[in-house]
Amino acid sequence: MNKKDIKILLVDDEPDILEIVGYNLSNEGYQVITAENGLEAVKKAKKELPHLIILDVMMPEMDGIEACEIIRKNPDLKDCIITFLTARGEDYSQVAGFDAGADDYITKPIKPKVLVSKVKALLRRFKEPEVDDTVKIGNLVINRDEYKIILKGKEIILPRKEFELLSLLASKPGKVFKRDEILDKVWGNEVVVGGRTIDVHIRKLREKIGDDCFKTVKGVGYKFVD
Repeated sequence: MNKKDIKILLVDDEPDILEIVGYNLSNEGYQVITAENGLEAVKKAKKELPHLIILDVMMPEMDGIEACEIIRKNPDLKDCIITFLTARGEDYSQVAGFDAGADDYITKPIKPKVLVSKVKALLRRFKEPEVDDTVKIGNLVINRDEYKIILKGKEIILPRKEFELLSLLASKPGKVFKRDEILDKVWGNEVVVGGRTIDVHIRKLREKIGDDCFKTVKGVGYKFVD
């Protein structure tokens, strides 16, 4: 997973902490969302689904322990890593934090470089949600594991890039995938010959799967229509 795709929710009632820590994490390339209390943290965690939450303990509105307990009950956040920020000597907070479902704790004050290293180590524990290898949309079945397409009960053989393009678009019907995103996820670092590569592959998919399944959003990209 690229750093630019990783969301970190930073929660603290001290503006200086949010600014300094947030700056260093953003400078590393992470997406940083901030909250000033536990109540706000719960709301933003539910909305943003961060990969990592750095949570202060002593805060107004709702403390970090209670916020952690609530977040841990949300099935959408079961894979999220939660670490507490605790002041030196707050051993009781560390114990309470682990009891509430925290994965680790960071003792403050902490040097920015040390914090970044700690975050990198924590993120290595993150588990990507399991993706179903089979996608079923109407009469279309996409088996990612076997690179197999079944349309109206008949198997269709697609070249690898056509398969990967179809699989990407069909993974989220109705979502407009931008051209840059398609190139990045389907072709990656490979050399793309010609600027119309995506258009050519979409044309071929329309011929094989159905013209109505793909919609062009002019100047933006493509989407799969269910």
